[in-house]
Amino acid sequence: MSEILGKRNHHVILKPMLADDKFCPNCAAALEVREIEGSERPVCPECGRVIYYDPKVAVASVIQRSGKVLMIRRAGDPGYGLWSMPGGYLDRGEVVEEAAAREVREETGLDVEVERLIGLFSEAGNPVIVAAFLAREVGGTLAAGDEALEVGFFDVHDLPPLAFPRDRLIITRCLEAD
Repeated sequence: MSEILGKRNHHVILKPMLADDKFCPNCAAALEVREIEGSERPVCPECGRVIYYDPKVAVASVIQRSGKVLMIRRAGDPGYGLWSMPGGYLDRGEVVEEAAAREVREETGLDVEVERLIGLFSEAGNPVIVAAFLAREVGGTLAAGDEALEVGFFDVHDLPPLAFPRDRLIITRCLEAD
């Protein structure tokens, strides 16, 4: 996990982000790090542009079959070889529910219909916000896609080793709402 540079007023800046931005995208001047609105941010000393880091949005889907939930064994990092719910990042301009269905299809071969939002999940120091959905199978054939080593349904009380601890929280919240 990235080393935290500092926390002020609930803003967290990650060291790699500051190191990545060296030049102003507006005028190409070298950026400086300054405290702006309680957080350290890259700022252009020439034109005054401030670089604000937006979070990355990901989706995850809980799909149930016979009292079990669908999981994929990850074929990439983070979490290679560990298990998670089908999911991934949104493309800019993509509808969140469509991204959730796309990720399930790409990773598992199943077609799903998104039924409802379970919740939004975030963690301090982690720039990823996860929109978790309950989805229902409507077609397709279960098979591991390019981003999965294996796919399978697991009892919620006997899950395999998870890549992301928040997955257990998402599943618990989903089941509490049913």
